[in-house]
Amino acid sequence: MVSPVTVVKSEGPKLVPFFKATCVYFVLWLPTSSPSWFSALIKCLPIFCLWVFLLAHGFSFLGAHSNARKILAGLIFSALGDAFLIWQEQGYFVHGLLMFAITHILYSSAFGMKPINMRAGLVITAVSCLSYILLYPYLSGPFTYLVAVYIALIGFMGWRAIAGLQLANDLWTWTKLSACLGAVLFMVSDLTIAVNKFCFPVPHSRAIIMATYYAAQMLIALSAVECQDVEVARKRT
Repeated sequence: MVSPVTVVKSEGPKLVPFFKATCVYFVLWLPTSSPSWFSALIKCLPIFCLWVFLLAHGFSFLGAHSNARKILAGLIFSALGDAFLIWQEQGYFVHGLLMFAITHILYSSAFGMKPINMRAGLVITAVSCLSYILLYPYLSGPFTYLVAVYIALIGFMGWRAIAGLQLANDLWTWTKLSACLGAVLFMVSDLTIAVNKFCFPVPHSRAIIMATYYAAQMLIALSAVECQDVEVARKRT
């Protein structure tokens, strides 16, 4: 198993552009009330940097590992979702929702179906049901079922990421831990979006949403780096 220190030394420099782009977003803190292509670019820039991060490992790496290709595709759809959400008040919220729904399908496929880990599945199912029960009274029209489908998709993605973290059997790797933490942060980010949009204003919602979102995407991108180690560990199970 690769040590975290080795990971930081090998992957840290490749993530420097991502951290710089994230800092630019938070320093500029462009108002959401005035959507523009520039604000869309600034919001998507950290995700673009994660594309570059994966591409920096070479086309041969991406060609040899389907998990990495799926995560890269998920990042592409995420950037499209981010762009649509810039104009959510102009009627593009559902478009963004669709892009992120596709992202979660791709991530779920990348994380795979082994091991099953029904306990993790039951916990995520309970959390997802409670989230929908919280949101349901505030939903109307198409959002009644669109939000339900989206919660099911992100919940499934979270289950597949968490299921891979087999701490008890000592089969975990830093890539599995990274995927697990990334999925959980993604769920926190999206739940904050939903509560803030449909239920009531969440204090400092934008900072919470974007900080957890960027961290989630970085961790999920990192989980693709050692796909070969992940595949070997899966074969053991």
